[in-house]
Amino acid sequence: MTYRAAVLKRNVELVIMAPFVLLGKLAGHIYPLKQHRSVFLFFPSSDIGGSVKVNADIVECIKDQKPVIVFSKNPGNNQFRDLFKKEDVLIIDLHKYIDNKLYHFINFFFRGMLSTWINKAKRPVMFGGESLFFYKVIPHVKKETKIIELCHLNTWINFTQAFAKYIDLRIFSTPKIKRDVENQYQRNHLPQSFFDKLVFIDNKVDIPVYEEITNNILQVVYIGRGAPQKRVHLITEMARRMHESGIAAHFSFVGDVEKIIPGEIKKYVTLYGQVKGEKELHDIYMRSDVLILASAYEGLPIVIMDMMARGKVIISTAVDGIPDYITHGDNGLLITEKEEGKIVDQGIELLNLLITDPALKKEIGRRSYDYALKHFSGETFCQTYRKILVGQ
Repeated sequence: MTYRAAVLKRNVELVIMAPFVLLGKLAGHIYPLKQHRSVFLFFPSSDIGGSVKVNADIVECIKDQKPVIVFSKNPGNNQFRDLFKKEDVLIIDLHKYIDNKLYHFINFFFRGMLSTWINKAKRPVMFGGESLFFYKVIPHVKKETKIIELCHLNTWINFTQAFAKYIDLRIFSTPKIKRDVENQYQRNHLPQSFFDKLVFIDNKVDIPVYEEITNNILQVVYIGRGAPQKRVHLITEMARRMHESGIAAHFSFVGDVEKIIPGEIKKYVTLYGQVKGEKELHDIYMRSDVLILASAYEGLPIVIMDMMARGKVIISTAVDGIPDYITHGDNGLLITEKEEGKIVDQGIELLNLLITDPALKKEIGRRSYDYALKHFSGETFCQTYRKILVGQ
């Protein structure tokens, strides 16, 4: 979709919804917020996931500002909800009202109501972290509103370009997504002022003191969802072939992947299932030597950052933003093959390399840790977002 087509689509929708938005604005005056608040954070849900964890980290950094959090999407599990519960932080969960196509006019109503609350605030700030509803509210707020977007995936960039002129700062969690938007702007011949609003900011992870772990056999772990793009079946095939060859490697899996793994393979791998406790997850990280990923595409590699922060070797397909973090042979290893059979072959080859050369495994792991120290500091993350959101 071109920029002009996206803008036209947006304008048509604004005309159609106008009566419902006006009714919502009236309700916003009748039912104002009980406490003055200037920062409004729009998130989809509090389901477990990398991008949601980043949203929660941002809330932690600015919780003293008493922000309003607006959830808008029907949750799958809400396992990260406690991360958002902070003293004086107001959580408004609208998914029951607005995430329903049959009653879409209610979605319009709440756009008006929230825009009234925002417009009443002094120096209001709107921040959207992967929330479609955030973009829907933008056209209804006053020009003085500071509007900031955080983008973890390039899935919606065709849709969001219609709102680009309203947004003061577009933040990207990987350099790859920022490049995708720059290419989009170039194709649409947008002015330099649009490009000036694009920035990349690294996410944060907790970085423990470096600890070297020695295992008798190579401990390989997959951590993530069982979604099709993760291609867990390729990792199980690596496990099968290495087991049948008698190679000293043990595979473990964290996440909702049990149904994907064939029964005969379950006999010689470890299935942790969904791990909710941070300590338990940390212990799994520490017992492992290698994180392996065979994704067809990746948006936000939080698990990669977590494992680098513990000095582990990352073996991953070289997709999307992964090569922005991992330099092959330096702080990790990259699978460059495209065909699934060859991905399995190359993955096994790289795992064998670490088994036959323990010194290389140790060296890559240490450089992985050093990279994390330099780029993923929580202090730097909070300082950056506080400056952006509250000017401190």
